[in-house]
Amino acid sequence: MYRVLLPVDENEQRAKQAAQNVADLPREPDDIKVVVLNVQEPYSVGDGGGRVSSEELFDETDYPKTVGTVLDLLAEAGIETEKRRVHGSASEEILAAAEDIDADAIAMSGRKRSPTGKVLFGSVTQSVLLDANRPVLVSSME
Repeated sequence: MYRVLLPVDENEQRAKQAAQNVADLPREPDDIKVVVLNVQEPYSVGDGGGRVSSEELFDETDYPKTVGTVLDLLAEAGIETEKRRVHGSASEEILAAAEDIDADAIAMSGRKRSPTGKVLFGSVTQSVLLDANRPVLVSSME
């Protein structure tokens, strides 16, 4: 069984692109298992009355619509799936999940950014590419 970790956020176009890339892998669909991962990044907000953190509000069952879209697309291709939702730093959680499931590959679709934008704002895809100890399949968005 070829295990693929497919992290998705709320961007429908990137999620579909990454799922299609997995569906297009040169393997029989019944030889692929995909774990679709959604990571809720930490945040906190507050005013004079106090602060609320994302950890307090996190619901591991509250998947974004993109997860269902990806699961449907992969199911149509005959690929076995599982879904997970975690709270934390996206790149750290992606790498941890890949290790946890012993993924053969990580499939992602990156944002289109200028070189300056990547330096100023960072990139989850870039971090995963640099730190992963397994193949990372990245599709570029036009």
